[in-house]
Amino acid sequence: MAIAISVGVGVPLVFSVGIVFAVVPDDSHGSALSSAASGGKLRVGKGYVPAEYAGLIEKAAADCDQGLSPGILAAQIMQESGFNPEATSYEVKKDEEGNSYKVPLAKGIAQFIDSTWASHGVDGNGDGVKNVRDPADAIPAQGEMMCELLKMAKKHPGYNGSPIELALAGYNAGWSRVDYYKGVPPERFAKGQTYHYVKNIIASAARYMAPESNGGRLSSAGWTLPVNGPLGTPYHQKGSSWESGYHTGVDFVLPTGTPVKTAGPGVVYSAGWAGPYGNQVVIRHDDGMYSQYAHLAKTPLVKSGQRVRGGQQIGVSGATGNVTGPHLHFEIRTGPAYGTDISPIPYLRKRGVTV
Repeated sequence: MAIAISVGVGVPLVFSVGIVFAVVPDDSHGSALSSAASGGKLRVGKGYVPAEYAGLIEKAAADCDQGLSPGILAAQIMQESGFNPEATSYEVKKDEEGNSYKVPLAKGIAQFIDSTWASHGVDGNGDGVKNVRDPADAIPAQGEMMCELLKMAKKHPGYNGSPIELALAGYNAGWSRVDYYKGVPPERFAKGQTYHYVKNIIASAARYMAPESNGGRLSSAGWTLPVNGPLGTPYHQKGSSWESGYHTGVDFVLPTGTPVKTAGPGVVYSAGWAGPYGNQVVIRHDDGMYSQYAHLAKTPLVKSGQRVRGGQQIGVSGATGNVTGPHLHFEIRTGPAYGTDISPIPYLRKRGVTV
């Protein structure tokens, strides 16, 4: 549910009303836009993303300069409305006599409430109307709002949760709730609504991304640890050593010159110098997720656009960029950019890697 963004510190909101979703059949869909997303293609078809919305979602993600994944937007829409542009949620209230009645609360495929649509609605198809029930307007508005929230989240490195998790929480509960809890609201807030909203979307985002290969099922074949070495700094450890205020990946403690391999097959998204990350490689995998390998000692052995197999050497470990010693910094991301990180160990284990 898209709640208005507030930069003020709010108080906990206790939902004493019920939210009821009414699914209304949809007889007419807008035409699909051409797909032009740098963040990857969506998996289209029954059980995935309806073809008429794939282009809209991919473009909304590509228009964001914060590394927003179309898989996140697709999973978010599924969570909000089940891809139904006529979906309506209702707030259940009681009159003075104690009789219950329903009032429309959130509307459309992206479930905007009226106040948020008034401030964030867009005329995505240029027809002169901002229509919350038109996916050609609602999906671009969803993308712009998520992009704004993601950018805001990156300004709060000390909050509990990665920027993409904070953005999702802000979309669901309002940024004031994120400010109040200094992160994703805990499970005790609103009966776990926002907490599980974030977890479910992060967990399901990858399934909506099309494989890099020529279709087929996602596979654990070829997946491995990126290096042979012990784990060091864990994911999300807080500290002043990192510009973000916390560790966005996991470290492998290694001497300079240790071979670094791809964790799994995919296509090189970028390779080269990356400021604080030093020499790095970012790879997009068959599920639309990305892996990052940072602080490499030398120029990477691969180039952008190159297809790589799992376990293929892409460089050697080192201490380039902002480091205190040689190691490999490894991340799994929902998008190619900083701020879209998720916990890498559970991801690798789902691919059959023993960690």
